[in-house]
Amino acid sequence: MNTQEHPQAGTSSLGPQDKVPAAGTPGAWPRQAAARRLPRGRVGQASRMSLLDTSKYSQGSVLGSVNPDLASERRTASFSVEKLTARLDGGAEQTRIRRAVVEAIESDPVFSRENQYFQSQNERYEAAVRKAVHLQRKMHEMGWTESGPELKYIYSRALSGDVAFLLHRVFMRCISVLGSDEQIAKWIPPATQYRLIGSYAQTELGHGTYLQGLETTAVFDITTQEFILNTPKISAMKWWPGDMGRSATHAVVFAQLYVQGQCYGVHPFILQIRSLQDHSLCPGITAGDIGPKMNFEHTDNGYLMLQNVRVPRENMLNKFCEVQPDGTYIKRGSPKINYFTMTTVRISLISDEVILPLMKACTIAIRYSAVRRQSKLKPGEQEAKILDYQTQQEKLLPQLAAAYAFHFINKYLQELLNRGYREVQTKNFDNLPELHAFSSGFKALATQYCTSAVEICLRACGGHGYSLLSGLPSLYTKILASCIYEGENTILLLQTARFLIKCFSAASAGQPVPPSVIYLSVMKAGKCPAKNKLDFLSPDIYTEAYQHAAVRLVSSTAAKLQDLIQSGVKKHEAWNQCTVQLAQAAKAHCHYITVKNFAETVEKLETEAGIQKIMKHLCDLFALHGIFSNAGVFLHDGYLSGAQMDMVTASYLDLLAVIRKDAVPLVDAFDFTDKSLNSALGSYDGQVYQRLYEWAQKSPTNTQTNPAYERYLKPLLHNTLSKL
Repeated sequence: MNTQEHPQAGTSSLGPQDKVPAAGTPGAWPRQAAARRLPRGRVGQASRMSLLDTSKYSQGSVLGSVNPDLASERRTASFSVEKLTARLDGGAEQTRIRRAVVEAIESDPVFSRENQYFQSQNERYEAAVRKAVHLQRKMHEMGWTESGPELKYIYSRALSGDVAFLLHRVFMRCISVLGSDEQIAKWIPPATQYRLIGSYAQTELGHGTYLQGLETTAVFDITTQEFILNTPKISAMKWWPGDMGRSATHAVVFAQLYVQGQCYGVHPFILQIRSLQDHSLCPGITAGDIGPKMNFEHTDNGYLMLQNVRVPRENMLNKFCEVQPDGTYIKRGSPKINYFTMTTVRISLISDEVILPLMKACTIAIRYSAVRRQSKLKPGEQEAKILDYQTQQEKLLPQLAAAYAFHFINKYLQELLNRGYREVQTKNFDNLPELHAFSSGFKALATQYCTSAVEICLRACGGHGYSLLSGLPSLYTKILASCIYEGENTILLLQTARFLIKCFSAASAGQPVPPSVIYLSVMKAGKCPAKNKLDFLSPDIYTEAYQHAAVRLVSSTAAKLQDLIQSGVKKHEAWNQCTVQLAQAAKAHCHYITVKNFAETVEKLETEAGIQKIMKHLCDLFALHGIFSNAGVFLHDGYLSGAQMDMVTASYLDLLAVIRKDAVPLVDAFDFTDKSLNSALGSYDGQVYQRLYEWAQKSPTNTQTNPAYERYLKPLLHNTLSKL
């Protein structure tokens, strides 16, 4: 049985021992069950309430009733789950819109993820394209628009990314940011109507993040007023662009611009790659799929080779730079603007491809840990929930705290991005370096941390976590990719470090620096003032410890760089000799900002519905886990003593037992439907074993004839091998 057939969270019939709490009270069942009005348009006749019928389940199935172990966890919540959900969404109205979008999508059978774990690459790709095409009809039916409030929930929450043409959105974003008014008017309307399908071709087989090293060329032919695009060698071919392999008709291609023999650096060009009549490749184009991957099998990541492909002069995106008919090159802004689209994508992926998967992994692992019983804590009693073991709490609860921490820092980054976008529109590029450095560093920190966290969640589920049906392996392989695409993490940390070193030098010289790095000018000497373990539950105490560590790492690395250069080492060689410490400094900076932002967010919550108290616990846990796990950083210069580190450890371990009581309600607040989780271990009702068994029956290995029996097993078993 698959999640498509299961009662959704909150609509499950309850066992006789279960009492349904009122909505919005501690222990309330998921809010999806409540009847809701859609934000606009209408939804079909099918609804979650119709899924209450459990007659279709096999004889003896308990699916639909809530596991009493899980129900008991919800009855003791110390806060309003519903209000925390609204807080995470940005308000009750946003929660209503999100749920309506998810309900409309999940009630439509075209968007079904049933049997997804048993599909081949071709089947996954075809399903993704089918969903993408149907989505356009669905949006029209529902009255949703590209600029409407529903859009941000469609792809990330309702479709979980399992849909084609995601790079088409990047294609349009790139044109909107880098294109002139005329280019936007020409390309955006047909792209919006899907009369063409776009991709974003930047990464090459031999180069990724390092844009200056891209090898694709675009030579201006003044006689024909065209650019001639070439991938002059195999390492120059575009490699990895999504939707490129089989779907896209057009692409924004980044290439080195040459005019009258002079190179002007990397610029973006709009290029048609397939016919709009029969989808055949255009002359001079070689393209295809790059082959199987660890995940994203529904995405046709592709390659693109160009041989003397000509595009009109007007196809170079020219809002900020232009080649005039006589070959004159005009620049209207900072060359860093070419990074803006990539920065936008990085920040969006932190939310959609990093934080949401971690939230899902925590939901699955914590719910499973509340129903899985193993061994005995007390002689003579029943086997204990594995969530009651301190070691299991220490595995999972810091990951839960991190999910909340990164959710809040992502909101901070989104505000920076929105401000940056407004400034770019007025040709103000002053804050681009800070935005680029922030997006790079936080992308690296979040993806590295969350990848490790999802793996921990998987391993915390034991053998069942290894099953694809748990949903955890696909979350892990998906989030693992985020450490690589849109900038490999080490490179991104070094980009952030370069920004930090420049700011530190400026601050040391008394020059102004961006508000986010003013702290670099204040190196607080001395020792941590904490006297006992309770002092380490003070945000001022642990935030200052993180600040001290960040300043020390940045300043000491800057000093080492300066010493090397003054000793005669060339700048680039000195930089290379400091890169390990530079990456550490960048991580320390980002970790400090994340802790500081979490603490400030908690402070603004006031005392609302018990939420501030539990968020304070999570903030404390996130901060102390970072100190506990990186003790050497804080002990290095004696800022923390060994005795104080023991205090940190004691407070950290004490918090585990406190947060454990609210662990299930805290993941319930993420408000994922069963269909979105697509996990036999993580469904709201907690009926783990029955669901695993029923889903396994769907496998082709159980529904089709054994292909090896007649040819191999039968001769072996009948002792007739010699006759083969």
